[in-house]
Amino acid sequence: MHAARPKISQSRPVIRQLDDTIANRIAAGEVVERPASAVKELVENALDAGAVRVRIDYAGGGKTLIRVSDDGHGMSPADLPLALSRHATSKIDGSDLLNIHSFGFRGEALPSLGAVGRLTISSRAEGDEGAEITVNGGQIGPVRPAARNRGTQVELRDLFYATPARLKFMRSDRAEAQAIAETVKKLAMAEPYVGFTLTDLDTGREVLRLDAEQGELFDALETRLAQIMGRAFTDNALRLDTQRDGVRLTGYAALPTYSRGSSVAQHVFVNGRPVRDKLLIGALRAAYMDTLSRDRHPAAVLFIDIDPQQVDVNVHPAKAEVRFRDPGLVRGLVVSGIRHALATAGHRASGTVAAATLGAMRLEGADRTPPAPRIWQMDLPSRPSPGALRNSHAAQAPLVEGLAESPTPFATPFAHQARVEPDQGPIDAPLGAARAQVHENYIIAQTADGIVIVDQHAAHERLVYERLKRQVAQTGVPAQALLIPEVVPLSPDDAARLMDHAEDLAALGLVLEPFGGDAIVVRETPAALGAVDARKLVLDILDEIADLGQSQALGSRIDAVLSRMACHGSVRSGRQLRAEEMNALLREMEATPLSGQCNHGRPTYVELKLADIEKLFGRR
Repeated sequence: MHAARPKISQSRPVIRQLDDTIANRIAAGEVVERPASAVKELVENALDAGAVRVRIDYAGGGKTLIRVSDDGHGMSPADLPLALSRHATSKIDGSDLLNIHSFGFRGEALPSLGAVGRLTISSRAEGDEGAEITVNGGQIGPVRPAARNRGTQVELRDLFYATPARLKFMRSDRAEAQAIAETVKKLAMAEPYVGFTLTDLDTGREVLRLDAEQGELFDALETRLAQIMGRAFTDNALRLDTQRDGVRLTGYAALPTYSRGSSVAQHVFVNGRPVRDKLLIGALRAAYMDTLSRDRHPAAVLFIDIDPQQVDVNVHPAKAEVRFRDPGLVRGLVVSGIRHALATAGHRASGTVAAATLGAMRLEGADRTPPAPRIWQMDLPSRPSPGALRNSHAAQAPLVEGLAESPTPFATPFAHQARVEPDQGPIDAPLGAARAQVHENYIIAQTADGIVIVDQHAAHERLVYERLKRQVAQTGVPAQALLIPEVVPLSPDDAARLMDHAEDLAALGLVLEPFGGDAIVVRETPAALGAVDARKLVLDILDEIADLGQSQALGSRIDAVLSRMACHGSVRSGRQLRAEEMNALLREMEATPLSGQCNHGRPTYVELKLADIEKLFGRR
């Protein structure tokens, strides 16, 4: 019994040529998904026209009105009808689709917008008269004179009025307005020397105003990112500037302790074009692999500059995806560039950790306990004599000198007490000198202008982990031979793809050999993994190679084992440390990369400046 096929006619279908209006509406469904897509296309046209100031106004979340004005080169009256023709563009001549240096090049945006909305373009080029043209639902009107300065203004009203089915799938005005703002912010990141203004005409509110930046590229970019992503990001981010084989990586990558709960703070640009590329997002995640827990996401703004011949941007009409000729080179540059920057940062941790600590100390906000009534001097009970105080302390706690040697130094009614160390150690060191250990886990150190609180277990765990990784890098990963080698059946293509990476896998302790045309045999596995399901491990590696071009699965598993070993081999919470041990821990932290966070991405220390502490006590 055959199922009915209602979409297929039982009679011979007739082939028809669709008219231009219908073709443009179909194209608009690919190019213009929502109002933010229209804003993206129009702003990119303005940037390609050499604009240094772009103004975007919208109403009804962009569904009622979108107006983009610029001071670019403009168009002559004769250019206006041609600009509304499909595949008419000034960006390329059509001879080479790989040598693309502009945002747009397909010549589809304006005719697509005119097919689904009411579009008016007014423009004036240097030396020409101003003119405007209107197109409603694909019907182009005549060119008329218009008074205006040099540049172009594109006004789009009633988006999707000609395709009401698409209009039904739009989200609320608020959601569409937020999408427009995010689109403008992304483009503004890529062009710090261009000014942007975004206005909501419904409320008259200026949603975004970014003046054109001046000076060196990194300084201009840092100022622009501080305006868009916040000063906290730039204060806790590391500059990236590295290149390899003609590919350059610049931008900012945040410290691991400045992480987010989602990937909203990840922005990647290829030759200035904002993209959402799976390869690059995977590389960003791999760069932070052993510094973040799985539920945290790094924050970064990455700019990849590459020869246009080495990247294909003609993959999707929205141009949000790219394809690299050598994806391994680009991925490796992102991973190594960020890891090198993180290693160079040494023990540095995010300043937001200290801010969060100070915020937890303040008794402010509706969700906090209100301050107790002020107690005046006359209300206090009489103070005991100094001698009585000394006798009281002597009865409650043992002498400081005996804390380290006493097997039960805290045999008092209190579960934990502080151990105070003598005044020794270099307070001018980055992490200062140890002054005390409290709750048998936290080291209090004094710096030249504040204090540092160190989680001794988390800090030592990272130190041991980095030491183990260095040992593995120097001596390799020990392998264990399988008593019975395991044969893994694969397709011929999968077997060949896996064997292309056999040498790299062997360096990690996984030894593979071909076993006929459609199988491989696993001879040895990494000793650190112990008993392992070799077949499942091989399939996981193969899936990652097929997806990303290379695999981090085996390295991740080995790193996870080293992390567990570091956890068990580090100083435990509850262990009493002598002053020299605490200071030695601080000095090693200062010399060890990534020591500002543990293996799971949590901070290993908090630094509080004296000025902030004094504010807590009302001294400032």
